[in-house]
Amino acid sequence: MPDARDVSPYDALLLLSFGGPEGPDDVVPFLENVTRGRGIPKERLKEVGQHYFLFGGVSPINDQNRALLDALRKDFAEHGLDLPVYWGNRNWAPYLTDTLREMVRDGRRRILVLATSAYASYSGCRQYRENLADALAALEAEGLELPKVDKLRHYFNHPGFLEPMIDGVIRSLAELPEDVRDGAHLAFSTHSIPTASADTSGPVEEHGDGGAYVKQHLDVAQQIADAVRERTGVDHPWQLVYQSRSGAPHIPWLEPDICDHLDERHAAGAPAVVIAPIGFVSDHMEVLYDLDTEAKARAEELGLPMRRSATVGADPRFAASIRELVAERAAVERGQDVTPCALGALGASHNLCPVGCCPARAPRPVAAGADSTYA
Repeated sequence: MPDARDVSPYDALLLLSFGGPEGPDDVVPFLENVTRGRGIPKERLKEVGQHYFLFGGVSPINDQNRALLDALRKDFAEHGLDLPVYWGNRNWAPYLTDTLREMVRDGRRRILVLATSAYASYSGCRQYRENLADALAALEAEGLELPKVDKLRHYFNHPGFLEPMIDGVIRSLAELPEDVRDGAHLAFSTHSIPTASADTSGPVEEHGDGGAYVKQHLDVAQQIADAVRERTGVDHPWQLVYQSRSGAPHIPWLEPDICDHLDERHAAGAPAVVIAPIGFVSDHMEVLYDLDTEAKARAEELGLPMRRSATVGADPRFAASIRELVAERAAVERGQDVTPCALGALGASHNLCPVGCCPARAPRPVAAGADSTYA
C-alpha cells in the first residue's frame, strides 16, 4: 500500500446515509420523503410509522452516524490523515444537497463518498448514486461550481467489516446456555429485496439467480461461519435469511423471512439460534424492530433460546478499514499500483460502477460511475 497518509487528489470524505426521524413529529414527513412519488396515503404512512412510535418516534440511525463520524475523525487524526469528514442523508436532515452545498462553499473539489451500505444492489448503491446526481443538479441550478464525486467500493469483505461481526457472533454464542450452545444454528440476516432487483444486482456479468447481492452475502456468511469454527472448534449450521420486506404481496421477494426461519429451525429441533445481521452497518430501526422486537418475540413464543449479535457500528476496526479504503482509492486515482484488501472468494469489488450495474426500472441520472451524468 502506498503512503496511507496521502489522500490526494481527494480533499473531503462524505458519509452518506439513509437518515431517520429524531422525534414523533418527524415520522410521517420522513416516511413521505422515503416514499416520494409512490402515491402512498398519509394514513398508511401513519400505520407504517408505528414501528418508530414504539421507540418515541426516534430512529437510532442518526446517533449511530454521529458515533461513526467521531470514530472516523479520531482514526484519521491518529494516523495523520488530513481529510475533513462531512455527513449527509438521503431522507432526513442533514440532507445530502445541503451538505454538498456546504462542502462546495468550503472549497471541496474532489469528494469521496462512503455509503452506509456494504453490498451491491439498486437500493444499496445505485439509488445513492441517483441521489448524488440529484444533489449535484440542484447545485448546478444554483450556479455553484460542481465537485468531482467518487464512491468508495463495496466493503462487505474487508477485514475491518468482517472481524467485528465474527467477534459479535462468538460473544452471542457464549451468552447462550451451555447445554444448547454447541448445537446453536446461525441465522445470517439481511434486508429482503425483490428477487428481480437481486437478480440484476452487481455488474452485468454477475446477473442471474440472486445476482451479486446474494452472492456477496453468502460469501460473508461463509467467512464468519468458518472463522467461528476455527476459533471455537464447533461447526455450527447456518443459513442466509431475510427481513424487513415492505413490498406488495404479489411481488416475489427474497426468502426465507427470519420469523418463518425461526419456526422452521424450531420444528427441525434446533436447540438455539444466533441471529447475525450481516446486511446492516448499524443497529438502526429495522434491526431494533424486526430482530430485537418481532424475531425475539417469535423465539420466546417457541421457547427457542435466541441471541442477536452486534452490527459493526462505530467499531474502531471499521473506522480503520475506511481509512485504508480511502488511501487505496486515492492511490488508484494517482495511477499507483495497489493490491486491494479483501477476504473470501470474491475478491475486491470494482472502484467504478460499470454500465448496467444494479439497473433501475426507469433510467435516471447518476453520479460516481462509468455511466455518470456528472463527470
